[in-house]
Amino acid sequence: MAVVETKSTAITNADTATQKLNSTRLQEGRMKESVGTVAAANGDSIGSIYRFARIPSGARVSEVILLCDAITSGAGDVGLYDVPTVNSGAVVDADFFASAQSIASAITTGTNIVHESGVYGVEDIEQPLWQALGLSADPRKLYDVAMTLTAATTAAGDVTLKVRYVDGN
Repeated sequence: MAVVETKSTAITNADTATQKLNSTRLQEGRMKESVGTVAAANGDSIGSIYRFARIPSGARVSEVILLCDAITSGAGDVGLYDVPTVNSGAVVDADFFASAQSIASAITTGTNIVHESGVYGVEDIEQPLWQALGLSADPRKLYDVAMTLTAATTAAGDVTLKVRYVDGN
């Protein structure tokens, strides 16, 4: 084992001979939040899509907080879709944040599911969405954060997502 001193991107940039200014996505950025609530109905089937919030492709996502009533037996992937006026709202990555996340029991205090699926991993947290998605350049567009049901609902109730992000340069 060795004792090491390792620096984040923001600290490395600040320590260079000709100091490089960090993106506000990494340092001193302002947190923004988009929130949405969807009323789930008893009998919503597998493949149903609940769209909650719209965020820019240049956002660095910090948290995706899930709250819900007890929907019983419901579950869904939480990921990114194009907006309906772009590519007919096609899926970009259905389980980018969470995979088969249960909404069967009530979640009243909120659960952060931003890295639940492992697709948007800890190694991606400094990156804007477009880069974490593997794109070569920022498409400068909006994405819908949505849940795609992987288990049908057997009760009605509300499902809420709060998406917290920094949108910087």
